[in-house]
Amino acid sequence: MNVQTDIVILGGGIAALQAARKLGNHFKVHLLTKADFTMSSSFKAQGGVAAVVTANDHPTLHIEDTLVAGEFHHHEENVKTLVERGANYVKQLLNNGFPADYTEEGNLSLGLEGAHSRHRIVHAGGDATGEKIIDYYMEESREIPQLFMNTYEFAYELLLNCDGECCGVRVKTAEGDKTYYASYIILATGGAGALYSCTSNQPNSYGDGIALAYLAGAEVTDMEFVQFHPSLLYVNGACGLVSEAVRGAGARFVDRHNTPIMAGKHLLGDLAPRHITAYEMYKMRAAGEEVFIDISMIESFDKKFPTITKLCQKEQIDLTTGKIPVAPGSHFLMGGIVATVKGETSIPRLLAIGEVACTGVHGANRLASNSLLEGITFGHLMAEYIVQTATKQHNFMLVARPVAMNFPPLLQKEILQDAMLEAAGIVRSTEALEALLAQLPTAWHQMDLSNASQEQIELYFMHVTASLIVQAALLRTESRGAHIRREYKQQHSEWTKKWIVFQQGNVNVRDTLYEYNQIKSDVKAVFQRGYRGWRPFKRVHF
Repeated sequence: MNVQTDIVILGGGIAALQAARKLGNHFKVHLLTKADFTMSSSFKAQGGVAAVVTANDHPTLHIEDTLVAGEFHHHEENVKTLVERGANYVKQLLNNGFPADYTEEGNLSLGLEGAHSRHRIVHAGGDATGEKIIDYYMEESREIPQLFMNTYEFAYELLLNCDGECCGVRVKTAEGDKTYYASYIILATGGAGALYSCTSNQPNSYGDGIALAYLAGAEVTDMEFVQFHPSLLYVNGACGLVSEAVRGAGARFVDRHNTPIMAGKHLLGDLAPRHITAYEMYKMRAAGEEVFIDISMIESFDKKFPTITKLCQKEQIDLTTGKIPVAPGSHFLMGGIVATVKGETSIPRLLAIGEVACTGVHGANRLASNSLLEGITFGHLMAEYIVQTATKQHNFMLVARPVAMNFPPLLQKEILQDAMLEAAGIVRSTEALEALLAQLPTAWHQMDLSNASQEQIELYFMHVTASLIVQAALLRTESRGAHIRREYKQQHSEWTKKWIVFQQGNVNVRDTLYEYNQIKSDVKAVFQRGYRGWRPFKRVHF
């Protein structure tokens, strides 16, 4: 089955929905998710949205906090855009009636999270901010007549035309394969936390979008920087997020004797950047010690943190003891598809936003609650950019399809997840990384996946993304932010502002996140080809 449309968005989180509700008023948009909308990491997000929305805060402070937390491995101009434009978009959201939390006095209730110098975290429903935002966007989206939302459609191949532009995507559905042809394909598929056996992410967050883009020839970078959250509920092997907002409300990390763990370890104590706290929890557990969050000082915990309370009740944890057992687990991927703040990638007409993209705003370690801000901000900026500059695709002459190939030897999913946690987890060693890389295929080819099942393709994509993480972790011979090497414990000046970039089987280290000139020349070349009938979109539809 073939579908002709204007724009296809892959993903169902905050970035995807922010873009869809903006673009749906101008173009025919098909938004596709491989599950339902409750399965995005955005929906599961307990933390809030970090934004400068009060007079006692300032964008320069938020920018500084972001840079410090991420060890200054950033694209500073993009950080400035995130913070300043993001604050405006969050204010618009609040003014438009988003149900944020307010105090009894009627003031916006702002939380404090790790590495923030001010209370600037906007929450909704206590620790259910992600769910509230998704519900809010979904409700607005239902009134957009040109926006079509299709669940349980799994994308397995991006289509390129003979000019190297992305012009479609192939998907699997319960009824069979389907092909969408469009003028723009937008990846908003989220991260890759489920490459690890203990994660705060949804269990199907395998890094599909990164694998899709890489196999199509897009640039991918910063894959060594995987953030581990220090406080995942941990009991009988079960994992679930215990938001940093709990520590922002006064809770602290303790051992089984109730001795504070972070005392004297960092100036910010329990609210130190996540790579600091996660590393301390890792060392405790590696020494055989259990780790807890002491919540005894938080009054009405169940009302302030209803999501965490339900999670604890499900796992039969008695909150009256005042302790929640925790362990670190994979949480967020700072790397991804190289993209500008407008979503442009190295492939014309393929765009990327949200966690699947790398714009350089998170550096080597993401600042708490900047992820939802990223989805809101860059989803909006990309939509504005497309509305102002979009042109119709006329060339659907595809490059030759890959010949059918047998899958390379692949590890079982659980074995791969355990191996990633062991070798490419919080602390990495050369020996363990090399041993894991030897088990992973590294010569990736675009395959004819039309006859493969979704489970087979997901496992293949998991291996693609995992291999990029492991290769990047081996190449960066230093410790920086969330990337901690056992043999290279310090930062090294020769790695300052260096990006490891993968593309089409090649890897290079460069001193810019992306070449703006190259991206601009790619776009310019498209227009210089002079296809008749192309025109900028204003109020005109395809």
